Amino acid sequence: MTLRYRCATLLLTFLFGVFPVRAADYPEPKQGDWIARDFRFHTGDVFPEVKLHYRTIGAPTGEPVLILHGTTQSGAAMLNADFADELFGPGKPLDASRYFIILPDSLGHGQSTKPSDGLRAKFPRYNYDDMVTAQYRLVTEGLGIKHLRLVLGNSMGGMQAWIWGVRYPEMMDALVPMACLPVAMSGRNWMLRRMLTQSIRNDPEWNNGNYTAQPRNMQTHLLYYSLATIGGNQALYKRAPSAAKGDEIIAQQLAQPFRGDANDILYQWESSFDYDPSPGLDRIQAAVLVVFYW
Repeated sequence: MTLRYRCATLLLTFLFGVFPVRAADYPEPKQGDWIARDFRFHTGDVFPEVKLHYRTIGAPTGEPVLILHGTTQSGAAMLNADFADELFGPGKPLDASRYFIILPDSLGHGQSTKPSDGLRAKFPRYNYDDMVTAQYRLVTEGLGIKHLRLVLGNSMGGMQAWIWGVRYPEMMDALVPMACLPVAMSGRNWMLRRMLTQSIRNDPEWNNGNYTAQPRNMQTHLLYYSLATIGGNQALYKRAPSAAKGDEIIAQQLAQPFRGDANDILYQWESSFDYDPSPGLDRIQAAVLVVFYW
């Protein structure tokens, strides 16, 4: 288990008063889709139907827990061994025999409604508020849940957890935002996001979102961002202690096929641009556990 998830497991143990055991064994996730009717975006656009895909673990009679994924991911990303195996098994902090764990694919992500379903660049410019609205409707209307024991999110999901606490202060007992801050984008975080999205928009093959084949430079755009934000200087130095080794790693990464959709990626990153829950933080009523890792 990595250091970041050891920290999360330890802190969740303190929060919920249970103690980890060695073996991890939780029920197979169940998948489903729910249709949100007459979904209104913050732009004023209204869709007759928005599909929201989700996974659940445990019985619906358990205490409900909402877990939110990061940018470009889906709920499946939270089922990796370092996270799920350390939290959902018997005696673990979020033991699936006690909790009903809900892992949605956020609007614009995974198998939920997104630009690549057909509208491309005509899709509304959704933001984090729209994503939280969709999650709220899934939980309350789709699953019939009136109150959550916990809302936990990582990175983008953590930022959405802050929004949950501000917008629906009586909806949950606890919030665990991980790897994020409850303030507007700024500094390197803002600049790198802007550079990534502008590099896609300025790519001639993006063609204002009306491409017939995925832009060939998408892997390059994403690799720039990845190298600037993931791994850290020391870790990258250990992997590439020479220019030749660095070139080898870059070549390997660029050789990987781009398996996503350029419009989906663009919308996913731009959805954070107006994020800023800070004016409403005093409305939060839930217990808050902030998890940073490095």
